[in-house]
Amino acid sequence: MSTAFSMTPLFRQSVGFDRFNDLFESAMRNEAGSSYPPYNVEKYADDQYRIVVAAAGFQEDDLELQVERGVLTVSGGKRDTSAENVTYLYQGIAQRAFKLSFRLADHIEVKAASLVNGLLNIDLVRIVPEEAKAKRIPIGAGRTVLQS
Repeated sequence: MSTAFSMTPLFRQSVGFDRFNDLFESAMRNEAGSSYPPYNVEKYADDQYRIVVAAAGFQEDDLELQVERGVLTVSGGKRDTSAENVTYLYQGIAQRAFKLSFRLADHIEVKAASLVNGLLNIDLVRIVPEEAKAKRIPIGAGRTVLQS
């Protein structure tokens, strides 16, 4: 019995955004095989998306976002707590380093990123250039345009 989760039914309504499925699958197969930190991928409109990463205990300086060749990489480094003189009796908030990679579909760009209440919000937008958009071709009745 396979424990793999198929996202295929979710993408039957996603015409023209076929490779966005890779974003989910590559994140699910994260290099370490862990689900840390948890995250959501949200769709707000046909061309607006948001990735929300639960980054409890991290500050803006601890997080790094990078886009290279269509891959968004979110990484968080462990903060140096040696300066703090703290002994944990119980530590339930993980602050270990992580790295998540998301493959972005064509024409997807990172619009903004913010850290609010322990959630890293990464806003994505699809900007399709004019030459890539569909064009309506008028049909002429009985006229031929080609001449020899």
